[in-house]
Parts: sequence; structure tokens; C-alpha cells
Amino acid sequence: MPQLHRPRNPGMPLDLDWIARVQANTSAIERRAATLPGRRTVKKTYQAAWLARAITCIDLTTLSGDDTPGRVRRLCAKARQPLRADLLAALGLPPITTGAVCVYHDMVATALDALEGSGIPVAAVSTGFPAGLSPSALRVREIEESVRAGAAEIDIVISRRHVLTSNWQALYDEMRDFRAACGPAHVKAILATGELGTLRNVARASLVCMMAGADFIKTSTGKESVNATLPVSLTMIRAIRAYEAATGIKIGYKPAGGISKAKDALVYLSLMKDELGDDWLRPDLFRFGASSLLGDIERQLEHHVTGAYSASWRHPMA
Repeated sequence: MPQLHRPRNPGMPLDLDWIARVQANTSAIERRAATLPGRRTVKKTYQAAWLARAITCIDLTTLSGDDTPGRVRRLCAKARQPLRADLLAALGLPPITTGAVCVYHDMVATALDALEGSGIPVAAVSTGFPAGLSPSALRVREIEESVRAGAAEIDIVISRRHVLTSNWQALYDEMRDFRAACGPAHVKAILATGELGTLRNVARASLVCMMAGADFIKTSTGKESVNATLPVSLTMIRAIRAYEAATGIKIGYKPAGGISKAKDALVYLSLMKDELGDDWLRPDLFRFGASSLLGDIERQLEHHVTGAYSASWRHPMA
């Protein structure tokens, strides 16, 4: 759990001069992002090791209207043992788990019960997820209820209108309120980048949320038409780097939505290593918001062990 390994981000006063200076060269960012899949590749044993690391960084997620206690328990069982025992043995790996399990508030108690003794934290989405348009007092109360229920991490959604109207003070105040309501729980700020219009807005919103005390910044709810992309990720990662240079505080990053293939996980891991360094290759500073990604990683690892691709039903998910 990140709260056991790293100091919290205390935040800082809102620096509007810094926000005004922020620029994002969209064409340059897109060119750099386009080169990423071909510039960094790992093969064979190294690829298997990177994929195993990716598993430990997954927030295994179910956020559907038809979630049931049974589905959440099955998901938690998968989080406790994401790879079959025979694959772990063949790869020479010790037991591993996913980084967290992410659910709606109503399923927090079920997830906690299913994960008891595993050390895997429960993350709850909050603040009127996914639109974030419920009254402010209700959003704060929702956070408090999830923390009281036992969630160790809270994924909040910001009000996109504050970004689209450049009302940075309102965004900062909102994020500060959310951070205060989280108490000891780590807070991940979901920017819903597909709805922010420009990469400059993404960079500015990232910095404001970090100034207000966010422990992680996250791309998407997974419900937008455009979710995690490499240009958006590069923009947010460089905002994290700038914030660390100014404050000395390391902020985590979570791409979410649309990351379903093992090869995509490898690209994101290589991006983190290139831009931020090895510290961001661990679950205390990096998470994938995903569910189907785990199935494809397990399938690729079985191919590494056996030389053959298996049917997807051999790698069941909830």
C-alpha cells in the first residue's frame, strides 16, 4: 500500500503564475508518443518479468451497474492469485498479487471481507463517479462513508467545468476538500482527460490537483468516449516530473480505460521508466486501471512457458 511506503503529498498553495506559464506542444507530444511502441521493446525472459511486474500494478476493477457480491468475491480471488500456480512455478516467481481492487462504495465491505489477510487495499470510486455532478456536500460525504467503510484508496472525479472555464481556484478548493475528507486514505484524482479539450488543460489540471494534495493523478473514469492515451499520459507524467522538481514530492500515476493488451502495458511501463525512472515501476507510484488486461497478460505468460497460446477460458476473470 502506498501509504505505508511513501510520505503523503501535503500539497502547496495554489500558484496561478505557474499555471499560467504551462504550455503543451501538442504536435511534439504526439510525435514523441507515436514513437514509443517501437523505441522500447523487451523480449523473452525480460518480457515475462516486465509483465509480472505489470500485474502487481493493476487496480483490478469492476464498476458495472450489475455488480453483485459474487462477482466482487471472484474478482478478489483473482486479485489474490492473479497467475495460476503452475505458471508461477514455471516462471520461478514467488506469489504475487494485484495492486488493489477497485469497486463502488456498496461493494467495499464485500471486497474487504474477501481480501482479508492478503494486504491488498480496496479502492472505492467516489464523488458522483463518473460524471462528478452531484452536490458538493454529497460528494464529500460519499468519500467519508467509503473511508469509514474501510477503503484505503479513494478515486475521486473532478468537476470538468472548472478546467474548461479555467477556474483554477475552484478546482483547487474542490480538490483540497476531497483530500481532507479522505483522511488517511490515499486519493487519486481522475481528470477525465477525454473531456478536457486540450493537452494544455490536461497539464494545468494535473498541476492544480497535485498542488491541492492529490497522491495520484489518473486519466479517466473508463466511461468516457476517449480514455487513456499515450499523448495524455506523456503530458501528465511530465507534470508529475515538474511537480517533483519543485517540491521534492513524488506523485503517482494511473492510466485507466482502454488498456486491455499486454503489449500496451509494456509500452506504459517503458514510458514510466524513460520519463520518471524506476521508482514509478512499482505499485506505490504506478497503477493500471483495468480488468481484462490481466487475462491477456496471463495468456502471454502461458505462451512464454509453453510456446502455445491458450484459450481465454483458461484464464477466467470475474
